[in-house]
Amino acid sequence: MTPHRAAAYENCVAEENQLQSPRDIRARATGLLRRSLLRAASVAAMLAAPVVPMAPRIASAQSTRLTIGTALAGGAVSNYGIAFIDGLRQVDPLMEIKAVNTQGIQDNVALLEQGKLDLALVFGEVAHELFAGVGRTPTKLKVISVMYSTPGMFVVRAESRYRTINDLKGRRVVWNIRNGGLALQGRYVMDGLGLDPEKDFEAVYIEKLSDGPEMVLDGTAAALWGGGYRWPGFITVASNTRGARFIAPREEEIVRIRAKHPFLARLVVPAGLYPGQHDAIPTVGTWSYVLARADLEEAAGYRLAASLHKVERANLLNKTLVESTIKNTLSAVSSPDMLNPGVLSYYKKAGLVQ
Repeated sequence: MTPHRAAAYENCVAEENQLQSPRDIRARATGLLRRSLLRAASVAAMLAAPVVPMAPRIASAQSTRLTIGTALAGGAVSNYGIAFIDGLRQVDPLMEIKAVNTQGIQDNVALLEQGKLDLALVFGEVAHELFAGVGRTPTKLKVISVMYSTPGMFVVRAESRYRTINDLKGRRVVWNIRNGGLALQGRYVMDGLGLDPEKDFEAVYIEKLSDGPEMVLDGTAAALWGGGYRWPGFITVASNTRGARFIAPREEEIVRIRAKHPFLARLVVPAGLYPGQHDAIPTVGTWSYVLARADLEEAAGYRLAASLHKVERANLLNKTLVESTIKNTLSAVSSPDMLNPGVLSYYKKAGLVQ
């Protein structure tokens, strides 16, 4: 062995002997024990800490594809569907929602419960029967948002002699599509007054939404029942050179209607909503909803709620979407359990509900 290697060997032996000295062995053992205790304490603290549920992850860089059932083209429901999709696209371009024109609200409910649609637009009266289990078991569908309020009333030509609901008894009245939400609303409102659209009026039902306003304008019907925010049927009649008059329940009639059907809320049609309508019109009605299939993924509901809130905060709510706010949604649902779990999760994270 060379002198250099011998020296190196002796140094290594000396270092090993130093490490193996009793003092160093005790010191090393003490250090290891201390580190082990610290690790154990850290693990215990982590296990004892409360578990905070994480919100569903929104992969904004990923595409979400959904379908939404609207109604026949040209009506308020179909128009809302278009505005709903456009509004969301502005704040979340990768959320792809395809509108499906259906035969109406009842068709939407059936397709939604069958899982053939992800979302659908549903009138308030229909939603009331779904959640209350009227004539069926209560639905498991969930709320994403309100659409708009649907204050119900009649429209007649301004030159007509009809001024009250009683004036229309025995006359031809268009109640819209037979199984549609507006016809159902009309039946509830009339029932609150002890009237029946089939027995106390000459009831007319249509297949095309554009037929109702035309029948009023050409005189083949005395009145058209309708509702909704800037409802196209009312706009058509009121925009005509002949002008229009609106007939809604009077105050004592509103009291009677709500005594029998308390789910019908007091609503007001703002002045100037329709051409020639200079005064606000008190009436009754409900909130219509964007509903989701019962098993819509929580992450999808969360993403929808977050995007709708962005639309609201960015002042992107146009005339069609103006009532689709979180405040209106929370005031319309009778219980948070009606909300999609993802929507409720977003509301909680945003501090909007407890």
